[in-house]
Amino acid sequence: MSYVKTIKLFLRVYELGSMSAAARDQRSSPAVTSSRIAELEKHLGTRLFNRTTRALKPTEAGQIFYRGATRILATIEEAEAEVMETTASPKGTVFVSAPLHLGRNYIAPAVPDFKDAYPAIDVRLRMSDRTVDVTAEGLDLAFHIGPLVDSDLKIRVIADIPRILCAAPEYVAARGMPEDGEALIRDRHDCLNLRFPGAREFQWTLQTPDGPKRYEINGPFESDDGGVLTTWALTGRGIILKPVYEVAEHLDSGALVPVATSTPPTPTQLACLSPHRTEGDPKTRLFIEFMAARIGKAISAQSKP
Repeated sequence: MSYVKTIKLFLRVYELGSMSAAARDQRSSPAVTSSRIAELEKHLGTRLFNRTTRALKPTEAGQIFYRGATRILATIEEAEAEVMETTASPKGTVFVSAPLHLGRNYIAPAVPDFKDAYPAIDVRLRMSDRTVDVTAEGLDLAFHIGPLVDSDLKIRVIADIPRILCAAPEYVAARGMPEDGEALIRDRHDCLNLRFPGAREFQWTLQTPDGPKRYEINGPFESDDGGVLTTWALTGRGIILKPVYEVAEHLDSGALVPVATSTPPTPTQLACLSPHRTEGDPKTRLFIEFMAARIGKAISAQSKP
């Protein structure tokens, strides 16, 4: 294994806090990972991690080496990117994450076309509705739908996303049509919430005559898969808050109808997040540009309430 690959392995062990997690991330084995870290420690003449049966903690030397190794790797990647740009032959692997519906219906279908256009670039697509940690999970970019919080990531906004509250006609017939957010709470409507490990909110932000207001909604079901919430809503089990493009076909068919229209949800954005270290990486930039052009217009066209 080259010294550069050993440095990459060390960085993943440091960031993930686990030999086994780093091994999975780098498609290696825990034994090989442990051996490479031991070789690196021997080369440096110092321990980089304190190991116990329950924890792996970086030593002071490990912290110092991490800061330096991060800079070294960034410099190497920038140099590689410049060479690839010069030779017009971008290659390598792009690690991407996307929300489930967006990934399945927009990103994944376009990946083969991207591969046809750039045969030397491989794509590793991970899909989940949870919020991902781009840096800790070793991603080159992540598609994100929702509020954009301050971070050290580079942000590329792809499309504005209006959202809607909707339910099946059967639910409305049984429970009544809520006119606004106040009715959701007052009449104890069943609100189906997207919830995943680490999520801290049971609130929907709706637009009122007095400005955005947060409503503490409640309901019998929740899931970390937005598609599951849509399925429940279609069977009359409650109200969902969704990007319009995700439920456009159900709204067109009448399987779902808008509710609480006096206080619609605040709009959000579809953006692409990437570490600044990948800013000059041609393969990452090409993937972002390709997908922005491919899916931006499609989503905007289906996002009209």
